[in-house]
Amino acid sequence: MPRIEDANDLPLATYRARFLPARLDPIPPNAQAQGPFSISFESSTTVTAVDFKACFDLIASSSANAYAASSIGWSPVKKRKEMKLPDLRYLLLRDTSAQIQGFLSFMLTYEDGHEVVYCYELHLAPLVQKQGLGKHLMSLMETVGSNAEVARSMLTVFVENDAALKFYERLGYSKDDYSPEPRKMRNEVVKMPTYVILSKSLQQWDTDDEELEDG
Repeated sequence: MPRIEDANDLPLATYRARFLPARLDPIPPNAQAQGPFSISFESSTTVTAVDFKACFDLIASSSANAYAASSIGWSPVKKRKEMKLPDLRYLLLRDTSAQIQGFLSFMLTYEDGHEVVYCYELHLAPLVQKQGLGKHLMSLMETVGSNAEVARSMLTVFVENDAALKFYERLGYSKDDYSPEPRKMRNEVVKMPTYVILSKSLQQWDTDDEELEDG
C-alpha cells in the first residue's frame, strides 16, 4: 500500500504517536497571557458535534466573505462536507474552560503527484491572535509532514488576505509552481487569481531537487 494511504489508515492513537510530538503543548510562553491553552488531536470522525460547530463558526465568521468574493465561492454545505473528509485531521486549541479558541485542519495527501501535508484551515478567535498560537499549530502540522517524510507543506490563501500572506512568508512559505497565474480572456481582459497556493520544503532532498531544477 502506498505510504500516504498507509499513514491515513492508521488508528488515531498510532498516527499521533508516529507523527506528532509526545506533548502537543505547552504553548509558547508569550501565549500564556490569555492561557494556558491545551491542544487535542482528532480526526474528522472523532471530533464532537459541539467542537465541529465551533470550528465551522470560526471559518464562517472570519472567511465566509472572502470565500464569497473569490472564484471558489462560499457554500456552508460544501464546507461542512469538506470538513468531514475521512483523512482530515484536527488540532484543536482549547482554553481553560475547554472551549475551542482555534484550530488547524490538515491532511497527508497528494498534490500534483507529490506527497505533501496540506493545511486546509487555520483559524483563531480574535482574542487569542498574535500570541504565537498559529505558528505553534503550524509547527505541529509540519512535524507531521517531516515525520511522514513527505516532500513539502502546502496551503491556499486568498490574495486579499495580506496579513495571512505575510504570516506564512515569515514561516518560510512561498508561491508554489502550481499556484494559478493570471489569465488573459478572449476580450483581452486579464483575470487575476483570487487565491495563491504556497508551499514550504520539509525535506533537504526536496530543496536539493528544486536547486537542481533552477540550475
